[in-house]
Amino acid sequence: MKKSSLSRVATVMICSAFLFNSCIGSFGLHSKLVNWNQSIGDKFVNELVYVACTIIQVYTVCYLADALVINSIEFWSGTNPMANIGDVKKVKGKDGNYLVKTLENGYSITKEGETTSMELVYDKELNTWNVVAEGVSTELLQMNNDGTANMYLPNGEAMTVTLDAQGISAARQATMINTYYAAR
Repeated sequence: MKKSSLSRVATVMICSAFLFNSCIGSFGLHSKLVNWNQSIGDKFVNELVYVACTIIQVYTVCYLADALVINSIEFWSGTNPMANIGDVKKVKGKDGNYLVKTLENGYSITKEGETTSMELVYDKELNTWNVVAEGVSTELLQMNNDGTANMYLPNGEAMTVTLDAQGISAARQATMINTYYAAR
């Protein structure tokens, strides 16, 4: 009897692997658990809580829930059910700290200590990312159905790049060249 139930579990897991193979997802639930664990206290308290959560399988359950349910919802719907609209994260940049707030359709970015901000906004209908600063919206990127993206450079030029390492490298190079000439 045990051998039969083990075979069923293995079969279900293999089938699930084929059904959900493109669903990487952001593992929001597991990430929230890890962040919570790291914020409890000093490293010794955090380690004790981690060991306790590991023993009672909290991490395993969260990971499986993410892998089998939440990430699948994110893949098929395009939205992460674990994303907290209004969450603010502090990000350290080369020019100081920035506060990044999660919006329903993107992010709001403010330099720490300043009141003006800019927003990165995703338009689902047009499949574009735009930057909104001082009330002016500028298109940054349009995703195409053929695995490419149209990237709009600061000088107004458009560039089509592939969504792979080579395309990202070309985009970085074009951005750096255009930024260099714009600064001169």
